[in-house]
Amino acid sequence: MRIALGVEYDGSAFYGWQVQPGLRTVQACVEQALSKVADHPVQVVTAGRTDTGVHAAGQVIHFDSTAARSIRSWVFGANTHLPKDISITWAQEVGDDFHARFSATARHYRYVILNRAVRPGLWGSKVSWCYYPLDVQRMSAAAVHLVGEHDFSSYRALSCQAKNPLRTIRHLDVRREGELVIMEVIANAFLQHMVRNIAGVLMTIGAGEREPEWAQQVLLARDRTLGGVTAPPHGLSLTAVEYPARFKLPCLSSAALLC
Repeated sequence: MRIALGVEYDGSAFYGWQVQPGLRTVQACVEQALSKVADHPVQVVTAGRTDTGVHAAGQVIHFDSTAARSIRSWVFGANTHLPKDISITWAQEVGDDFHARFSATARHYRYVILNRAVRPGLWGSKVSWCYYPLDVQRMSAAAVHLVGEHDFSSYRALSCQAKNPLRTIRHLDVRREGELVIMEVIANAFLQHMVRNIAGVLMTIGAGEREPEWAQQVLLARDRTLGGVTAPPHGLSLTAVEYPARFKLPCLSSAALLC
């Protein structure tokens, strides 16, 4: 039996998603909890690995099990064994043709910047802080250059191991809501640090240090060293993963609205 699960987590106290010996990771906690429910070792496959400090409201995983458990048992049983900063939000039996990573058609990320002179006291682990004013119109004008299929070599980490740097951004929006500047991006897939590097470039432009066309110049250079500073991780959340309708997976969790 193959089971798909929705997972949300506060990434503040984790060294990212992927299992790393001796470190607290989301994957390790989830696999330990599911293994207790299944009464056998469980290994999960994820839609997308998140970095240290990055959050998720709409992460999707799958695993295979011979254990006969109800959907309710997978959800509530796993949550019994999970720490408070991780929650399984839904479970669904799927066919063997479903793959959390390879069946996904798009990923949604949100990057939130607290744009005020005073540092955050309440949401420090959920927002990036920028004390100098950001011009959202300039950031939006720059974002236009990144929509579509491009070689995003300039926007990925130097350590990124993806063989193909081509990615397609379907939607990239920057808006202001009071003291918050929110960047929403949807793409078929992302390279390592791609969203944070885009945020870093747009923030530089929003601060008036570069013109909006610089985003395209960086893109065309295909050289990460020209891309400026990588934005901090704590403003970033994976809010949703899209799949073909035939899988009939649950809709986006309402928790995504709080990220």
